[in-house]
Amino acid sequence: MQSLQVDVAILGSGTAGLSAYRAATQAGKRAVMIENGPYGTTCARVGCMPSKLLIAAAESAQHIRESAPFGVHSSSPEINGREVMDRVRRERDRFVNFVIDDIESFPEADRLRGHARFIEPHLIQVDDHTQVRAANMVIATGSRPNVPAPFQAAGDRLVINDDVFEWDELPQSVAVFGPGVIGLELGQALHRLGVNIRLFGRGGLVGPLQDEAIRQYAEHTFAEEFPLHADAQVEDIRREQDQVVIRFYHPDRARVIEERFDYLLAATGRRPNVDQLNIEAAGLKLDTQGVPEFDSSTLQCVNQDGTPSHIFISGDANNDKPLLHEASDEGRIAGHNAAHFPQVNPGHRRTPISVVFSDPQLAMAGETLPQLKQRLSESQLAIGEVSFENQGRSRVMRINKGLLRVYADKSTGQLLGMEMVGPRAEHIAHLLAWSIQQQLTIKQLLEMPFYHPVIEEGVRTALRDVAHQLIQ
Repeated sequence: MQSLQVDVAILGSGTAGLSAYRAATQAGKRAVMIENGPYGTTCARVGCMPSKLLIAAAESAQHIRESAPFGVHSSSPEINGREVMDRVRRERDRFVNFVIDDIESFPEADRLRGHARFIEPHLIQVDDHTQVRAANMVIATGSRPNVPAPFQAAGDRLVINDDVFEWDELPQSVAVFGPGVIGLELGQALHRLGVNIRLFGRGGLVGPLQDEAIRQYAEHTFAEEFPLHADAQVEDIRREQDQVVIRFYHPDRARVIEERFDYLLAATGRRPNVDQLNIEAAGLKLDTQGVPEFDSSTLQCVNQDGTPSHIFISGDANNDKPLLHEASDEGRIAGHNAAHFPQVNPGHRRTPISVVFSDPQLAMAGETLPQLKQRLSESQLAIGEVSFENQGRSRVMRINKGLLRVYADKSTGQLLGMEMVGPRAEHIAHLLAWSIQQQLTIKQLLEMPFYHPVIEEGVRTALRDVAHQLIQ
């Protein structure tokens, strides 16, 4: 049994773990990074990058289908599923290898392989080969798909997003459960690649949307393209031979029906990988989900007696903001604070921003409407709106489906948040997130240049709508 004594032990080598390791070593501390699974981040292996590769193929097919209104005629796209999936995997592996090369550039002595579990607050056991005693620690163990128990009835026809990218060929049909970010992106992409899909949800949620007006617009738009039940009533899931049979209430037919699918894709959220760490031995206070309680500004965990801990938690492991850029920031903050403990300082946090790469895209930035309604009175909150259905450049390109709502403080005129379903939302969200972080006012934004004809002119229309409501 090998024994190591280090300043900072980092559990996990994903985006948050890598950032934490860099921050700790840059502070001159001896750090080790412990990884139980394959190297390569969630984003590169099974998240952001392979999903966007599948979406890119789907968009290519859709452009061919939608060319006729421009006077450009072609036959229906011939989709070779094997070639689609081959490119997805080849490019995915390329991104993963970049991450692996980065990790393997770290000193070998700083990289431990194996399953880590707490023995006591400062002591970690790695498999049966190493014990690591660390002054301070960062938990950055990421997350994994959450699969509800009823889905197990599908047997080996049950898949998660990780499995999709390992398909050699596209299936004929897939039942997708969960119209969140993953389900919406993969479901629409598979549909556009010729797969028969039906998307089931609960509670009416669509993506991460919080503004009811935007949510309703998005639900209606997506339901026009493929079957979407945002609040499905599913009565039974069972396996019959090589298919999954879903029994559910069909609102349009006003009766219960059964449909058969080759696979059931569970896209029903993710759960933090903290339940196999023997986390109780760390002496931390846990929430009802078994996740350590922590300060979101410092990422510092809380001991059972309520005192600040020497352990920090970052990235998907803390179940707060499961986004790559947030994981990177959190890892840096946690690693820095672990290296300088007991001197712990709040880290710089950026304006929240999220994007769903569906078509039309979904985007959010700043504070959400429910958050603002809790913080501001009705007389303080101003909401500006624009539809993209008749917006000039959007109509020229036939991508004129969308709705943008922006939120501002009536008394200060400051832009506070936005939510959107529509064209090029990923770019508009960035522009407005930058503006929110700079604490710009509606007046200042309207003084900015707007070229013609561009989709961003729609932003100006929404800002003008807010400007009419501001206290002069």
